[in-house]
Amino acid sequence: MALDLNSDLGEGFGPWTMGDDEAMLDIVTSANIACGFHAGDPSIMRRTCASAVEKGVRIGAHVGYRDLAGFGRRVIEVAPAELRDEVLYQIGGLDGFARAEGDRVRYVKPHGALYHAAARDRKVADAVLAAVAEYDPELALLGPAGTHLEHAAGHIGVRFIGEGFADRGYTPSGELADRGNPGAVLHTNEAVAQAVSIAMSGTARTVGGSGEVTVRAASICVHGDTPEAVGMARLIRETLDEIGVVVAPFS
Repeated sequence: MALDLNSDLGEGFGPWTMGDDEAMLDIVTSANIACGFHAGDPSIMRRTCASAVEKGVRIGAHVGYRDLAGFGRRVIEVAPAELRDEVLYQIGGLDGFARAEGDRVRYVKPHGALYHAAARDRKVADAVLAAVAEYDPELALLGPAGTHLEHAAGHIGVRFIGEGFADRGYTPSGELADRGNPGAVLHTNEAVAQAVSIAMSGTARTVGGSGEVTVRAASICVHGDTPEAVGMARLIRETLDEIGVVVAPFS
């Protein structure tokens, strides 16, 4: 059994930093690097790509709404054609830095509000997938399984990779609980247990522990901006190794 471990990285801006990217890159196998719309800037994009290449971590374009002030977590109404172009722009920008550092973008993962909107709305999903296919149909798309993102990817022949979250609580409908709700953000021991459950049984406990939901995932995410992120990711990887799950990139 093999499972990818990913994290959202490169999410600083100018002199402002978020998380410990260097430490996370020693642990994860795939890096979702911000492309300048919800976070990141050209220098941060390049530095993060360089570190990922040096450490053998696969590079993914973490594309989002153009919302630096809201960190890409606010829903923004964007016409499908405009959204397609904005996603294409972000992929191309990050891929330029990845290639300058000796690798390339291997996959795309929407961020924040765009991630959820594309999962729920086929028009949004189609716009994201149009950009992926136009840039490089060999790219993979990382996102929630069983949603419009997976269906849109299958419709145009883009490889889809299901994603689960170690550090976020799930609702009974299988969506991530709103960050403002109790139990939405998990602490280290809870996150390790959830990662093991997703890896071994394809399930996660719902917020409050009243039930389970199916989480079909070939990659597990630990958010880089979680306060316990580095220790959490390290313990998740060590625990997966101990139970015989090979942690390896999907791309």
